[in-house]
Amino acid sequence: MTDTIASRVTRVIGSSVHALLDAVENAAPEAAMAQAIREVEAATDEVRAELGRVEAVKHLATSSLNKLNTQNEGLAGQIEIAVAKDDEVLARAGIAKQVDIEDQIPVLQRSLRDAMDRSKELEGYIAALSAKKREMEQALRDFTAACAASTSSPGPNLSSGTTQGKVERAGSAFDRVLARQTGITGATSALNPDASKLHELQELARTHRIDERLAALKAARADRR
Repeated sequence: MTDTIASRVTRVIGSSVHALLDAVENAAPEAAMAQAIREVEAATDEVRAELGRVEAVKHLATSSLNKLNTQNEGLAGQIEIAVAKDDEVLARAGIAKQVDIEDQIPVLQRSLRDAMDRSKELEGYIAALSAKKREMEQALRDFTAACAASTSSPGPNLSSGTTQGKVERAGSAFDRVLARQTGITGATSALNPDASKLHELQELARTHRIDERLAALKAARADRR
């Protein structure tokens, strides 16, 4: 179990978000990334379950040690009484019980130390997995936002719902069709955001031409008189 958890955590922690993106470039990136996050969650659950078992061992070892120490202290007082009464049989029985207890204490202490070390190790795994999950969730959010931005932003100052945007897209479509059929590119120009001003300038020039022609006609009429 220990080797399995260690190898699994190492694999999950060692995985690269960028490598994952490369691997699913032509598939369903968001679904694959979400699945990878679920794998991290599953690994975390497995480690938490193992930590729960280790905590149970710690609790049992601590309780057993406390119980044995209490028994040992109680036996010490009883043995003193037996010795004071010259009851060697009872004294020997008490001492024999103490020896058994003293033999058990080092084993329980070692078990407790191992459990404490294992607990710290597992807590480290959980912290690392949690950090990895946050990293991958942020990467997924960034990826989703980037995809949304690339599909919803037609370009600067061009809203997909505006007339200007529609004209721009229509012009682009026309250019693509024309280029495929004739090889001519750039036949139409992008819609100028200052088109209204240009129109005003054109109207001013047209009015000026009209005024000039009208003035010429008046002058010619005056000359005929």
